[in-house]
Amino acid sequence: MNLGIESEKIEFKKSTSELNEGVISISAMLNKHGEATVYFGVKNNGDVIGQKDLNENTLRDVSRKIAEGIKPQVIPNIALELVENKKIIKVYVRGNDIPYSAFGKYYSRSFDEDKVLSPQLLKALINREGEPDYIIQREASNQNLTFKMLKGLYLSNEININNEKFEENLGLLNNNNKYNLMAELLADNNNTSIKVVTFAGSDKTVMLKRTEYGGKCLLLSVNNVLEYMESINETKVKVGGVQRKEEKYFDFSSFKEAWLNACVHTKWSEEIPPVVYIYDDRIEIVSNGGLPSALTEKDFFAGISKPVNKNLLKIFGDLDYIDQTGHGIPLIVKNYGKEAFYISEHTVIVTIPLNKKLLEGYEEREILNLNEAETKILRLIKNDPTYKTTDFINLTGYSESYVNKIIYSLKEKKYIKRIGANRTGYWKVL
Repeated sequence: MNLGIESEKIEFKKSTSELNEGVISISAMLNKHGEATVYFGVKNNGDVIGQKDLNENTLRDVSRKIAEGIKPQVIPNIALELVENKKIIKVYVRGNDIPYSAFGKYYSRSFDEDKVLSPQLLKALINREGEPDYIIQREASNQNLTFKMLKGLYLSNEININNEKFEENLGLLNNNNKYNLMAELLADNNNTSIKVVTFAGSDKTVMLKRTEYGGKCLLLSVNNVLEYMESINETKVKVGGVQRKEEKYFDFSSFKEAWLNACVHTKWSEEIPPVVYIYDDRIEIVSNGGLPSALTEKDFFAGISKPVNKNLLKIFGDLDYIDQTGHGIPLIVKNYGKEAFYISEHTVIVTIPLNKKLLEGYEEREILNLNEAETKILRLIKNDPTYKTTDFINLTGYSESYVNKIIYSLKEKKYIKRIGANRTGYWKVL
């Protein structure tokens, strides 16, 4: 049987005696396309001859050699396959932490050849307009996609669209004319999870609530999170003598910049979406992938951008989600300092402290004339204005009739009022 021809993503090796060469091919293909497939037991022309001297340690040796040879480290998918009674080894690797080295040298793929990169070409690989846009290259797992929501957003912004070339014009197709990963993120339905998780206290020991906003066009999910966070950032009137001063729990503009940056610049190719964690004393916005390879921390804090997902950034800009002026990071630094950022090789976390003095200043005034049950429900509403009757029942252990009685009492005493419909609205603390 013949498996075809070698390419920029596929390499054939006669046996694991050529394992070092196979590792080099993997690094070259990763640097060029972000994925690599190497078969052992296949001749250069694609003829299957089978892997010789196969034993229980062979696959382990392949895995160890890849781990030792390729830096940064990758996790290969190694499988033993049977083709016409001949055993071959298939190694598939995916990664976007460019550049990858093999045994201390850097390579790139040119058709079926692995070529050593000169220092100049290596620098060009790292700095080329940010990083390779893998969400454009990678094929979506679901090819049955629709984009009514996305088209509606363009039309509502008075941007004309060409229905026949909509997917092509927005970069939703890869080189093989298949829907790519970005298309899946922006489709009407997908498996992308976008969560806001609320914890009791200052750690993750007790989770109060997890709200899911994903499963639909990423732009709508992103906006749903912004709407929710704005709804819980209630204005409080601080009274001192005859003066009244309005204050918020946190600076919403800083949160908005941090959240949009996380959604645009996270490494979606690793399929780990950004998330918002809410604690008693702070909000954390967590994104995956660290800083782009070509971006230093100094450049980052100066507001210089090296986008990871260039096409996605353009769409966010088209629809006025971001203005691309680079003021977001400096704004957060101005309000909360550089210490608001935790930056590692694989993660960026932005921490926005909550105005604890403001929260504590209203505690005594708010519980006047309230019994223990009313105080407990009021505090839950302060923590999350979107709670429904079932949430109060689960968190307090009270019966449904008793919860309804407490809610009615809080309304009568002018402590709360309902904004919007029962299903989609929220509570406002007066």
